[in-house]
Amino acid sequence: MRRTLRVAAYAVVVRDGQLLLARSRDDDGNPEWVLPGGGMEHGEDPCDTVRRELEEETGYLVEVTGFLGIDSGRRTLPRRFRRPVDHHGLRLVYEARIAGGELRDEVDGSTELAAWQPLDAVPGLPRVGLIDTALRLWRERPPGGHLEAGRG
Repeated sequence: MRRTLRVAAYAVVVRDGQLLLARSRDDDGNPEWVLPGGGMEHGEDPCDTVRRELEEETGYLVEVTGFLGIDSGRRTLPRRFRRPVDHHGLRLVYEARIAGGELRDEVDGSTELAAWQPLDAVPGLPRVGLIDTALRLWRERPPGGHLEAGRG
């Protein structure tokens, strides 16, 4: 079985009780909210990834203010040519604040809408699991940057 590793960096940006999110489409075309961020380019520093991705997806310039932790997941992905892939995703989660720019939607990218969502409304949104993980990291701030399994 072929193996892949993808490293990505994301940011939790909270302002006035609201969380900055982007909306994309799942594999079936349904809208879902995602944490702004994305895959690192080869040789790119993760903080630079966060700044680049947030500007692309939301229009904002951000200052990375802290490292919250790591979310690591492994799954088997179906692949063309009848060979599944053992995929390991490593997601680095940072905290950031708005330093400039204006809210706008991404053009010709992986997301279609950027918006501030009230923190208390997030549990009711269609969203990817990373949002819940990132908010737990933001609220709990575990010293090792890793959440205990089974808590939530």
